[in-house]
Amino acid sequence: AIRLATEAPEDLSVAEAAWKGGEPQAAIDYAKGLAGHGRLEQAIEVLLGSIKADREWNNGAARALLLEVFDAAGQGSDITRAGRKKLSSILFS
Repeated sequence: AIRLATEAPEDLSVAEAAWKGGEPQAAIDYAKGLAGHGRLEQAIEVLLGSIKADREWNNGAARALLLEVFDAAGQGSDITRAGRKKLSSILFS
């Protein structure tokens, strides 16, 4: 959680604009920014979208970051449980 907070840019608008352009790295950067600002649920949604688009991109970077966000949210939290359920449906569909 600390790493996510220290890597978050102050202004997310540039990262959001790049993410909307569809670049996989932009999704990672935007999700890091969201998570660093405590917007964990939004970060999870961005990462799930990235995984759905290309789960193997950069050796599964989106999935690795998603697991970090789950840890930051707490393994028993509602958003982690919901995110894990969505991840399972993406991976096993």
